[in-house]
Amino acid sequence: GPTRKMPLTASAMDFFQLFVPDNILKNMVVQTNMYAKKYQERFGSDDAWIDVTLTEMKAFLGYMISTSIHHCESVLSIWSSGFYSNKSIALIMTQSRFEKILKYFHIVAFRSSQTTHGLYKIQPFLDSLQNGFDSAFRPSQTQVLHEPLIDEDPIFIATCTERELRKRKKRKFSLWVRQCSSTGFICQIYVHLKEGSGADGLDALKNKPQLHSMVAKSLCQNASGKNYIIFTGPSITSLNLFEEFEKQGIYCCGLLSARKSDCTGLPPTMLNNPETPQSRGQYRIKMKGNMSLICWYNKGHFRFLTNAYSPVQQGVIIKRKSGEIPCPLAVEAFAAHLSYICKYDDKYSKYFISHKPNKTWQQVFWFAISIAINNAYILYKMSEAYHVTRYSRAQFGERLVKELLGLEDTAPFH
Repeated sequence: GPTRKMPLTASAMDFFQLFVPDNILKNMVVQTNMYAKKYQERFGSDDAWIDVTLTEMKAFLGYMISTSIHHCESVLSIWSSGFYSNKSIALIMTQSRFEKILKYFHIVAFRSSQTTHGLYKIQPFLDSLQNGFDSAFRPSQTQVLHEPLIDEDPIFIATCTERELRKRKKRKFSLWVRQCSSTGFICQIYVHLKEGSGADGLDALKNKPQLHSMVAKSLCQNASGKNYIIFTGPSITSLNLFEEFEKQGIYCCGLLSARKSDCTGLPPTMLNNPETPQSRGQYRIKMKGNMSLICWYNKGHFRFLTNAYSPVQQGVIIKRKSGEIPCPLAVEAFAAHLSYICKYDDKYSKYFISHKPNKTWQQVFWFAISIAINNAYILYKMSEAYHVTRYSRAQFGERLVKELLGLEDTAPFH
């Protein structure tokens, strides 16, 4: 749960600033102005440009965040006369001023001579965000490593033409998280860049265990010695990785797949399906030390690798149509925690900022801001302030936008 007690009067902005405080926003102001100056020295002066202020930077973020609530395809729709226009907030800043800030917006204006990292323009912000996540929240013992749903808005995909789809650039990175499976709070973010096309690119590495092992180690670098139980999908699950984690005091439970998982060191007899037909709920177990490999049957064979649960402890999967299906406790725990994350994705993935910039660092930035707002809402729901106001996720987003824009009106805008 939260590490600090927030007052009853805490606003949406107070929770958001646990992760994105004023000193980070002031740095964005400084770096944006520095970049604008550098850009104009190189390409000619821009008479319409005036240095951005902290108030304007907050309003700029507010406009962007408003697209996570109303899902307009372009943030500029706010100033249009169409369906997504929003007169109540459009008056705070002119469209031309917003576009100028968007043109020069930066978090790191200059590349240092030592920098080789592809995310150098956003790394200081990601580091600061991580510190905020670590200091504001203590996760539960059970956590999940996965890729959250951050893909295109399904309504847009269903309605746009093939030409519009082709124009939209494919993402050049994958974003992974370590997430508390009791609350949905995202404890850690890891961004993997696609380092060029062809045989060495991310697409080629998609099913390769070395990439996913590296992702898992990066996500769990702050988890050593805390007796966490980590749930993993088939692409991450492997005997070598789980044994390495066990030495660090991290325990695991993962789903195995012969096609996607690294099955090195696992007994082949457990990876092949038995010839005799099985009834639902039957399972086989093989053990090596603390590690158990479970093959469980339920309209198909499911394999689990775990050192977090005793294979002899019984659990049960409850299905609406078929009732209770017996299974080892590890299978029940895996299903319960993964279903929680699916519910989280269903609830929160639709509140990702809709703005789709071409620059990779900006795409990562807006995804990270969206995750920070979702985390802020989770902390709000766990605080005493929630019992006073009881905002939904959409209303919380609306409140945050209004507070960033400096609007006093407390009623949700439409």
